[in-house]
Amino acid sequence: MSLGEKAQQMNSSQAPALPRLGIAAWGWWNESNHGVNASTITPTGNATTLTNTTSYPSDLSMGSTWDPELVYREASLIGDEARDTAPDNRLNLDFYAPTVNLARDPRWGRNDEAWSEDPTLTARLAGQYVNGLQGQTTDGTLPDSAHGYYKAIATLKHYAANNSEVNRRNGSSDMDQRTLREYYTKQFADIVKSAHPGSIMSSYNEVNGVPAAASVQLMSDLARDTYGFDGYFTSDCDAVYEIQAGHHWQPPGASAPLDQYSRSAWAIAAGEDLDCNWGYHDQYSYGNTVPTAIAQKIKTETDTFNVGDVDTSLTRLFTARIETGEFDKENQVPWVRAARKRLGGATWTTSPDNNAVTETPERLAQAQQSAEQALVLLKNDKVAGTSLLPLSVPKKKAFKLAVVGYFAHPAQLFTGGYSSRQVNAGAANNVDAYTGIKEAVEARNPNAQVDFLPGVTGGTNASRLTTVDPDTLAKVGGYDAVVVVAGTDGSTASEDHDRTTTALPGAQAAMISQVEAANPRTVVYLQTVGSVDVRSFEQTSPALLWSSYLGQRQGPAIADVLLGTTNPSGHLPFTWYTDDSQLPAITDYAIRPSQSAPGRTYMYYTGKPSFAFGHGLGYSSFRFSDLKVAGGSVDASGTVTATAKVTNTGDVAGAATPQLYVTTPFASAAAERPAKRLLAFDRVVVKPGKTVKVHFSAPASQLAFLDEDNETMKVDQGTYGLQLAGAVDDVRQRASVRVTGRLGKVPTTVSVRPVQSGDVAADVAQRVAFDAGALIDPQVTLATDDEALHGYISKGRSTPLPAGTKIRYHSNRRDVVAVAQGGTVLRAVGSGVATVTVDAKLHGTTVSTTFVVNVAPLQITSAPTAAFTAGTAGTFTIATATTQSPTAQEVPSLSVKGKLPAGLAFVDNGDGTGTISGTPTAAGTIVVRVRATNEVSPQATHDLTVTVG
Repeated sequence: MSLGEKAQQMNSSQAPALPRLGIAAWGWWNESNHGVNASTITPTGNATTLTNTTSYPSDLSMGSTWDPELVYREASLIGDEARDTAPDNRLNLDFYAPTVNLARDPRWGRNDEAWSEDPTLTARLAGQYVNGLQGQTTDGTLPDSAHGYYKAIATLKHYAANNSEVNRRNGSSDMDQRTLREYYTKQFADIVKSAHPGSIMSSYNEVNGVPAAASVQLMSDLARDTYGFDGYFTSDCDAVYEIQAGHHWQPPGASAPLDQYSRSAWAIAAGEDLDCNWGYHDQYSYGNTVPTAIAQKIKTETDTFNVGDVDTSLTRLFTARIETGEFDKENQVPWVRAARKRLGGATWTTSPDNNAVTETPERLAQAQQSAEQALVLLKNDKVAGTSLLPLSVPKKKAFKLAVVGYFAHPAQLFTGGYSSRQVNAGAANNVDAYTGIKEAVEARNPNAQVDFLPGVTGGTNASRLTTVDPDTLAKVGGYDAVVVVAGTDGSTASEDHDRTTTALPGAQAAMISQVEAANPRTVVYLQTVGSVDVRSFEQTSPALLWSSYLGQRQGPAIADVLLGTTNPSGHLPFTWYTDDSQLPAITDYAIRPSQSAPGRTYMYYTGKPSFAFGHGLGYSSFRFSDLKVAGGSVDASGTVTATAKVTNTGDVAGAATPQLYVTTPFASAAAERPAKRLLAFDRVVVKPGKTVKVHFSAPASQLAFLDEDNETMKVDQGTYGLQLAGAVDDVRQRASVRVTGRLGKVPTTVSVRPVQSGDVAADVAQRVAFDAGALIDPQVTLATDDEALHGYISKGRSTPLPAGTKIRYHSNRRDVVAVAQGGTVLRAVGSGVATVTVDAKLHGTTVSTTFVVNVAPLQITSAPTAAFTAGTAGTFTIATATTQSPTAQEVPSLSVKGKLPAGLAFVDNGDGTGTISGTPTAAGTIVVRVRATNEVSPQATHDLTVTVG
């Protein structure tokens, strides 16, 4: 590729086709947050929202399931549908999901996209989303049946601390390093280590004054070198543009804020491989700024911007495409074969007339099961001596049920942000609460009367439901039971739009209170973007159910829980704050309490919430017992393991979610340790009267806190408390474990930024193309389990490798890269491409990585066609590419074999280019062969079609 072609391949929307290289156009911006919903199917512009693809419950609803296996099953089906709907079943297969920002403030406009306020719960669940989408097993590896190919590529977003819409594009999320490392990046770290996502999206915002899209700390130091991320980084759309337009960022030492060229240079040099170049954009992108930025020799934090930075990013991007099987035959890629078999030879199109063929019975059933497990029973008091739920529906006797509230039977079902369009056959698969309840009740009792009453009026979205319907109040007293459905929608909160209050929108809270006053047998179901203020009706509501957005099959799921067909098993994945007064400003990213703020999340919040993290009731009850900790003592580099027993003391089978929390009773107040942290959890289905054993396991390093003085993670030595609980405020049993020793002896990841002789002096930090005969320095960085970095880190920041570290290299092609001196020295010896493996061994543990070396490459990069006009003088330039700083032996000579049209002549310019010029005399078309040769590379040939018109 030419430099210009390389730059264009680093644009998301779209990377253009290169027919002469057999490369198709590839759209990088595709979405699958809770089901495949968008694809980049046009050459420019935002991703296109798809029509009639399966819509599952939102992330926050899936978070309330506390069920990693359920998430895995759902994500596997999303990955299948991704293949079904992808162009040719092999293109556009990277997806901007899952969102793993933490639900630290319920007013965040995208709160429904979060999984939890807790990093550990988020990582356990979203990690299985990654595994399922990418076609991996639950332990994060590809099965043999995948033949080495990924089903799709998952993208963790938005990295990092992007939790306020009011300033998400141009604000700075400011915090101390403890908060950044222990909270806002921890879930990213854990998912990278366990599930190996193919991509991470950097966020719009600054973190402590540095745009995330140009942050060496976030992308290089933490993600790659510390956590071991080996995929590609994409910007949010258009975060590279916002470096200039929104942040007006002027890096330390720079003479002025960055312009369109330097913003690209700083982003790529920091590790931003892909420019999602639509959305909030201007006319500039990587595609049309990179060549100029290289020519300008822009100084960045890591180097002088050069083609080595571009080649490094391009290698990551094409590695992802290769790993999906794009360039291989169908019979080699099982995911392609499976998709085409499912489609029966047809090609899927995004159209109202596609019959919703990918909304298969299996996928719709999974959407319903996920919705059932997402429902959280917050409260279930007795009415007249009996719990109101499950509703008792007689089989034959008269029974009247009112389903009240606009959201029970809306004009259009709201399934959350990033949803596909449901039209015709797709819309027929949508089932709202009223329809699902009516069908389920009438199935039990065909004579039952189930009526819909609006409850509130004024419009067709939450913000306009401002009037309580008097006719509803006049009627509800005459029913045997009432189910009120209240909620939020896109008018309440959305991308670019935070809530300003947790109050239920419109007159819905007043409606609930007035309906309850008219009929005490009222169940309240809230489907919201997050917690809402329930003070006005919490005490008078005998039964409260909650979920976030439940997807297109919510009706049957809600009905099954209300009627007891399904025993509710959801648990809150966040703290349900009582009201707005308990919340700091949404732009305050501190977590620990202060004189002016009560802290955030169950770990640090000092007030009393309406409902605690982990809370969730069911129709059965469970006893937790016999908590035992293996060994009673563990080294900081070891593993904490424990077991317990769960007994179902109720009358029906149900799922229990025992939660294991850890405390630091020995810590001083000055250390600012959390009240407790979720260490592990399990989920088991237990029959009535039966007991099952549950297991907990977590690395002791999960107990670590950041030592800000040394910038390393440190496990406090002492005796930790362990609490077996049904929720964070429902502790059933206690135990303890003593932790000894220190972190820092075990290597966790090794990374490289290879260069050759002379690069340090030339301010080159990394490269892919090497000169023949050059010594290769991989510039090894080693991370240890205390998250310390050793060796080369970046320019001017190198430190010695730990004493006793042994580095060894292996080359898969020793005729290209030779290994000498016992595996410690690398040299480029012959033209070609080799993969070098790096093994780093310390204290008996070995970690490895690989990198690609392209020695003395030689390509003809000019277009395969040249056009002239008879009787008019013209010129066509033949261009080549070799190493980024070619030696005299690498500069190619050019020749043309074949007879050019009369009046045209070829000249080798001696600098790796050639010129065809002259005044052709007659029209016609001739094909000639261009040949490029140098002293170190195989010759390159290129057929050139010369047309005279």
